[in-house]
Amino acid sequence: MKQTNVYKIPFKGLKLGKHRFDYLIEKEFFEAYPYDEFIETTVHVVIDFNKKDTIFELHFDMQGSVRINCDKSGEEYDQPVQGTYDLIVNFGNEYNDESDQILILPHQEYELDISQYIYEMIILSVPTKRIHPGVLDGTLKSKALDKLEELQNRKQKKQIDPRWEKLKGLIKD
Repeated sequence: MKQTNVYKIPFKGLKLGKHRFDYLIEKEFFEAYPYDEFIETTVHVVIDFNKKDTIFELHFDMQGSVRINCDKSGEEYDQPVQGTYDLIVNFGNEYNDESDQILILPHQEYELDISQYIYEMIILSVPTKRIHPGVLDGTLKSKALDKLEELQNRKQKKQIDPRWEKLKGLIKD
C-alpha cells in the first residue's frame, strides 16, 4: 500500500481549539488500497478537528458520488454517497484501534493518519445492492435487462408436464 502524507494530521504543532481540514477524494486515493470497484470518485470530506489538552475529537463529514456498475444491468451510474463519523483520539502506552469510535495512540506519536477512516467511510456508504436509478424507475434500456426479462418470461410460460395435468384431474373427480 502506498503511503501519502496528505492524509496525515501533524497534531503536535496545532494549537488547542478547533481546526478544519478539507479533502477532495478522487480515484487516485483508492490506488493505495486493494479496491477497484469505483470507476470514478468525487467525494468531498471535511474534518473538524478539536484539539483539547488530553484528547482530540474528530468529526468527519462526507458528501459526493462514486461511479460504479449496476449489479443488474452492468451499466455505469453515479451513486451518491454521504455520511458522518465521530472519532475520539486518546493517548496510552500502545496503539489500540479495537473500538470503532476511540483510537488510542502511543504518547510519542506526533501525527494522525486519517486515510483509513476516510476509505472505510466511503466504502461503507455505498449500498451492497447497486441498482441503477433507471432500472428502478423503468427508464433504462439495455441488452442485459432485455435478456433478463426474456428469461423471466420464458420461465413463466414454461409448459407443465402433461402427466401432472392428468393427476390434477384425479383430484377434481
